[in-house]
Amino acid sequence: MEVILLGTSSMVPTEERNHSGAWLRYKEENILIDCGEGTQRQIRKAKISAMKITKILITHWHGDHILGLPGLFLTLGSQGYSTPLEIYGPRGSKEYVQRIMQLFVPRETIQYKVIEVDKGTFFENEEFTLIALPLQHSISCLGYSFVEKDRRRIDMKKLLKAGVKAGPHLKQLQTGEDILFEGKKIKAKDYTALVAGKKISFVTDTLSCEHAVLLAKEADILFCESTYLEDLKEMAKERKHMTAREAGLIAKKAKAKKLVLIHFSQRYTDLSLFSKEAKKVFPNTIAGKDLQVFTV
Repeated sequence: MEVILLGTSSMVPTEERNHSGAWLRYKEENILIDCGEGTQRQIRKAKISAMKITKILITHWHGDHILGLPGLFLTLGSQGYSTPLEIYGPRGSKEYVQRIMQLFVPRETIQYKVIEVDKGTFFENEEFTLIALPLQHSISCLGYSFVEKDRRRIDMKKLLKAGVKAGPHLKQLQTGEDILFEGKKIKAKDYTALVAGKKISFVTDTLSCEHAVLLAKEADILFCESTYLEDLKEMAKERKHMTAREAGLIAKKAKAKKLVLIHFSQRYTDLSLFSKEAKKVFPNTIAGKDLQVFTV
């Protein structure tokens, strides 16, 4: 599992920081979280292909999070993107995507479906779930968690010693079921180990709130907005954003393993001030940088 930060700025980009965007890669899934202006270029810089996107998660419909969508849709259409693109977002997303298509895409060159999300689990398969909760911003805004399901790892060396060969029967062991092999009972608990799934959470553009803590609960990595430093906490509150210290407190309350700060105001150039402030309440903190890669 891998996350690439495509943009860590807030409303105004800087020379070093693009508008909001992140790329989550898990096996065959490539999930784009937000698509601010310039995201396509960041994707190219990261040496990944937009044609591999399987899902887009929109946190909210402010320009710094979505103005890269028109260009992305045009690129996908011109390059023959054939799989129906899954787009998830808060209520109103269907209308907004339709307007983008009407304004910027001269003909329907890509297939897509828009799923409006309220709260809770909105996607699930055998390997992972996607969860959303509403946050507290000036417009409807969602935070997201990617939760990998627990899985069983087979001890093949031990199985081979027991005389059990590889084959389709091993799928039963992976689900925790005992099997019979050549008349011998093989117990799953003796030859497999449960591996806990990983969790990645994204909390951006919000006041500090209980839903942010719930989303981040026991996350392996929490990517959390910290638009301002604590000396501007009143401005943060007025604009419905957080400070680095507040992000640290959320990570602490949630018992997250690692905190990566994102969504910095353009007024700041020294991001070490952010990690320094958050570390006072949550030591395992870093300030994220554009194109930085995190492996979980």
